[in-house]
Order: sequence, then structure tokens, then C-alpha cells
Amino acid sequence: MKKFISFVLIFSLIFVACCTRAIRYSEEEIKDFPFEIQEHIRKGEVTLGMTQSQVRYAWGAPDSVIVLAPTDDGKNREEWVYGKYAGIFKTRVIFTDGKITEMISNDPGIK
Repeated sequence: MKKFISFVLIFSLIFVACCTRAIRYSEEEIKDFPFEIQEHIRKGEVTLGMTQSQVRYAWGAPDSVIVLAPTDDGKNREEWVYGKYAGIFKTRVIFTDGKITEMISNDPGIK
């Protein structure tokens, strides 16, 4: 009986940990962003023009960051990579001077 209770407790903890969505921000932290950006963050969405901090609020820290060669006019570029389901789906977010300018994804949930 103790083994069964232990199993149920462990299973419940794993289930709760996997199914809850971590909040990466407080309303106070995002209140100064434009309303549209706040809505994207609340929905866990990322869109062109968002800043790096806004993306962190929406999606959290990336799995990896790659510093890219600057643009021809000297603007800094970075690529943030996010993976899901053991890397089956990947989304690459390209920032130019701190704002998203391009997104490449094989994740069907990413538009």
C-alpha cells in the first residue's frame, strides 16, 4: 500500500510539473510595453519587432544564443534558438539591433 501511495504521489508531482505553465513575468514588469506586446506576452507569442527582453518574458531563455556577423551597415545580430519535444521542433529567432527581424521555425504552432 505504501508503494502505491508513493507511486501516486510521484506521478502527481510529475504531472503537475509538466502541465503547468511557468509565469516568466509579473504584470508590473510588462506594464510599460505597448498593449499589443503585453497581449502577445500573456499568450506566450512572439512576433516581429519584439525586443529581446519581451521575447524572454514571452518564451523564457533560449536554448542557445549565436552571435552572427553584423549587417553591412554595422548593426549587431544574434540568433536565439528554442527547441521543443527533444529538439524535434526548432524555432530560430534573429535579432538585429535587439529587435526580431526574422523567425524560422519547423514548429507547426509557430506562425
